[in-house]
Amino acid sequence: MPRDPDEPLDGAFRICMVCTGNICRSPMAEIVLRDLVEKAGLSDQVIVSSAGTGEWHVGEHADPRTVAALESHGFDGQQHRARQFDPDWFDSLDLVVALDRSHERVLRSWARSDDDRAKIRLLLSFDPEFAGRSDVPDPYYSDAAMFDSVLSMVEKASRGLFRQLEPAFHRSRLAL
Repeated sequence: MPRDPDEPLDGAFRICMVCTGNICRSPMAEIVLRDLVEKAGLSDQVIVSSAGTGEWHVGEHADPRTVAALESHGFDGQQHRARQFDPDWFDSLDLVVALDRSHERVLRSWARSDDDRAKIRLLLSFDPEFAGRSDVPDPYYSDAAMFDSVLSMVEKASRGLFRQLEPAFHRSRLAL
């Protein structure tokens, strides 16, 4: 069972993946990144969550096509419940990852300080293969093949994000 992102865990690095309704792209990114964290044995140091900029789907499961795409890639998306990003979360988050520029704009408008704005990054910025491309496409109005394509893109960029973060967590373990 995934850890509740609001559950206190002293010293943990907190990441929130953000899309529009928190039923397609951001749950994919949350589940993929959490899987990387768990496989690396870093669950005690990194908490991954997700949210949407809008409230339309709060409390709902992930889109069935999201769940199907995740399952076809070996991930479990059954437990996901959508929620809306709360600007107060900036205080407890270390990194806020937007899935496209519209989410980034909304998050920046909600940020209360330069420190908050400095926490916001686009997911595709973590993988040089996507240089010049900033948006993970929204598959919501498309077919199952688009969900698979988006998940592949999310997996690749999430691995890039994890590769950038992982050395810092291993160094902090050595310091203990």
